Amino acid sequence: MNPLVGDFARPAAPAPVIVALDFADAAQTLAFVRGLDPAQCQLKIGKELFTATGRALAEQLMAQGFKLFLDLKYHDIPNTVAQACKVAAQMGVWLLDVHAGGGRRMMEAAAEAVAGFAERPKLLGVTVLTSMEAADLRELGWADEPQTLVRRWAALAQDSGLDGVVCSAQEAQMLRQDAGADFLLVTPGIRLADGAGGDDQRRVMTPEQAVAAGADYLVMGRPITRAADPAAVLRQVNAAVRA
Repeated sequence: MNPLVGDFARPAAPAPVIVALDFADAAQTLAFVRGLDPAQCQLKIGKELFTATGRALAEQLMAQGFKLFLDLKYHDIPNTVAQACKVAAQMGVWLLDVHAGGGRRMMEAAAEAVAGFAERPKLLGVTVLTSMEAADLRELGWADEPQTLVRRWAALAQDSGLDGVVCSAQEAQMLRQDAGADFLLVTPGIRLADGAGGDDQRRVMTPEQAVAAGADYLVMGRPITRAADPAAVLRQVNAAVRA
């Protein structure tokens, strides 16, 4: 794989896969994570699991050596989002996200809230969800194509002081050219070439395609969590994207 995307050198990503822990409770999660190596992946906790377990499970996973992406997609008035981000930073999470659709003042407040931490989380703006297509946007009143809206919101996120965005891998090459090498691109909607893990995602790519397009980190849930041998799938994906 060519380490250059356009004119920019890509930053190294020693463990590109973020495993989405889409489980219902702590027991299932801990049983699954026992088979994973922190050197091979990061972990993501989303709304379902965090609502079920609170911060206790998140802190337990971080104590085991895993970097944690707290994927709660904050979207509220600036002060509320800023205070939530501050609490997440105090927990010691690695990645944290807010909805770019919340606007400049909300994103600037979030960035300011975590700026004073010695080891602050990287802050991401969520652009257009990978489950959404142009028809979904039109129903919400957006005339723009997904790519156009993603581009606009990513530029606003960068200008507001965020470290990167969550986007479809289909937009990664465009955003890498726009934003440069240091802007993080975290891409859900990653599916294996054999089609394993098919679900409600629409704008998808394989791991190799996503990294070649400029993605830094690949969020993968069901293709790994439902695999017969999750650790083997991780090794396979890591080897493929580093080849």
